[in-house]
Amino acid sequence: MRSLPTMTLATILPVVLVGLLVPVAGATGQGGHRVPPPDEIDATARRLMDRAQVQGLALAVIDGGTIRHVAAYGMRNLARGLPLTTHTVMYGASLTKTAFAYMMLQLVDEGRVDLDASVATLLPKPLPEYDDYHDLRGDDRWRALTPRILLTHTSGFANFRWLEDDGRLRFHADPGTRYGYSGEGFYILQLLLEEGLGLDVGREMQARVFDRFGMTRTSMTWRDDFAADLADGYGIDGAFEPHDDRSSVSAAGSMDTSIDDQARLWAGIVRGEGLNAASRVELVRAQHPITSAHQFPTLDAVTDDRNAAIELAAGLGLVTFRDPSGPAWFKGGHNPWTGNMVICLERLQRCLVLLANDVRAESIYPELTEAILGETAMPWRWEYHP
Repeated sequence: MRSLPTMTLATILPVVLVGLLVPVAGATGQGGHRVPPPDEIDATARRLMDRAQVQGLALAVIDGGTIRHVAAYGMRNLARGLPLTTHTVMYGASLTKTAFAYMMLQLVDEGRVDLDASVATLLPKPLPEYDDYHDLRGDDRWRALTPRILLTHTSGFANFRWLEDDGRLRFHADPGTRYGYSGEGFYILQLLLEEGLGLDVGREMQARVFDRFGMTRTSMTWRDDFAADLADGYGIDGAFEPHDDRSSVSAAGSMDTSIDDQARLWAGIVRGEGLNAASRVELVRAQHPITSAHQFPTLDAVTDDRNAAIELAAGLGLVTFRDPSGPAWFKGGHNPWTGNMVICLERLQRCLVLLANDVRAESIYPELTEAILGETAMPWRWEYHP
């Protein structure tokens, strides 16, 4: 990911729909910061969008585990004059990974998955015998891979094999030894469920996560009914990109969703619904320290001592840190036309959910987050390093 420049905008992006699911309590809470009222949140979002030329942005505020405010601003398709609404289907990108981790922990609760079992015991045949994993033949380090290692991005793989000069999958570090964000690890997790347990990951996600939280506008694959209210994308230069109709399930990032649904998802997650207490703790526990100076590029060896001061670490499908309010965690989702972010303050059960169909929105997230959640220890310099 890159930190994005601040820009100016000649046109104003109006708010098109605001949904108040529960009246804002306005409570200060234990964190000492009062969540602003909806009209103040909306005004701040519009002002920052104008400055950065952001075409579309949706947000949800959760406080005390309750959805307090849901809103959408700007356009889902500028050329056609189509407004973004709280029902508009947007690309969830890597927010999929946390939803998938939540589903996997339900399987852990049922005794069907052991987080610390070797993939060698979870698959019916050795990993290198599967078509996509022939590259690992002759390197027995694959046997050290476990669901926990894959969920914490400590597999030792690059983010994706196509980023390698020769396009081949390989280990850059011994499994479990260093954090390095990797979608490849989630591909293996999906293989474990499909081949090892005979599960349909799309169906499991639908039943265990989306249906559980009443997410009627969310799916792991394209649905024809999405077409009537769908967000297209805009790049760093404002270039238009049509929405990608994904036809196959990917645990690493195929979720289409709306801000209404994401509000329900993260409110449910912060309350721990659907998991036993131990698994809910595991989700957001600091599993492996993160020493890298930035999230991307994933294999860069440069470290940053500031990470230790906030206890930056990998959770299961998310990143944890120590905030002045107590334990906190976040998850981003990004492609050249998408900028998503969820930040949760654990003790307060307070979250900010941000979905944008314009990657330029990432440039305003630090300021918008501070306006809504107050001053936090969120490591923006690590997440959005140039």
